[in-house]
Amino acid sequence: MRVDNKTIWKEFTKGIIRENPTFVQVLGMCPTLATTTNAINGFGMGVATFIVLVLSNVVISSIRKVVPNRIRIPIFIVVIASFVTVIDMLMHAFTYELWKTLALYVPLIVVNCIIMGRAEAFASKNTVKRSFIDGLGMGVGFTTALTLLGATRELLGSGTIFGITIWGNALNIFVMILPPGGFLMMGLLLGMFNAIGQTKKKA
Repeated sequence: MRVDNKTIWKEFTKGIIRENPTFVQVLGMCPTLATTTNAINGFGMGVATFIVLVLSNVVISSIRKVVPNRIRIPIFIVVIASFVTVIDMLMHAFTYELWKTLALYVPLIVVNCIIMGRAEAFASKNTVKRSFIDGLGMGVGFTTALTLLGATRELLGSGTIFGITIWGNALNIFVMILPPGGFLMMGLLLGMFNAIGQTKKKA
């Protein structure tokens, strides 16, 4: 089936806006709240998940016709775990400080419900091209959400963004870089995102 540019764009943007995995579907909350104490951590975790999501979508879509239905979930997990292992080793080799900070949350990408959800709901039922675009959109949406949350918490808690000083220690709200701050900022961003969505629906 031929996929035109309009369909590709719609497939891509749904993961960023309409079906954003963090702010709309509220999936993958464990890494979202635990790793977003600053923008660098949020971006790093988002990119790692993004790569695994895109690659696993492509592979699962490629093998969907030869995988027996009864064992599809174990096979999906093996595919995802293989990519997570590679990403974990690459981060250990090339971004060691970030790898130490994210700690066990990188291996836990294997059980991230966003990746398994896209594998089961989309990649196992669609072509490689559509699955690739879906993975790109969902990955960009997730990475953007984590980076935004991390940058906001870092700015309010430390007065910096990506380690660059904005206002120093003058207006810091220290609780923002603690676990309660993650829940508070997540709730505020969720409310804002949903309010924007409701406004667009009414319009």
